[in-house]
Amino acid sequence: MKKSRRKFSAAFKARVAIEALRERETLSELSKRHQVHANQISKWKQEFLENSAAAFESGSAQQEVEAEKQRLYAKIGQLEVERDWLKKISGQLGLPTKSGL
Repeated sequence: MKKSRRKFSAAFKARVAIEALRERETLSELSKRHQVHANQISKWKQEFLENSAAAFESGSAQQEVEAEKQRLYAKIGQLEVERDWLKKISGQLGLPTKSGL
């Protein structure tokens, strides 16, 4: 019978990686306690270290995304006003307009 693959939550992986970083227990002790292979714990630990900078960047990155979003919404509003004005002026001048705009 085929074993189904175990899936671990991000919180579990982070907790095990932090325990490995503390080095209060050996990898073999951690692997026995959490029933995960020592190589897997090492991979989680390495991944945790590589991505740790993202924890401090998320606030500023989120602010940049929101600022860009607001700028784009303002541009969309400006373009809609300009389009409406051009439609009005072209109608007053008797120029044909495309339907659907």
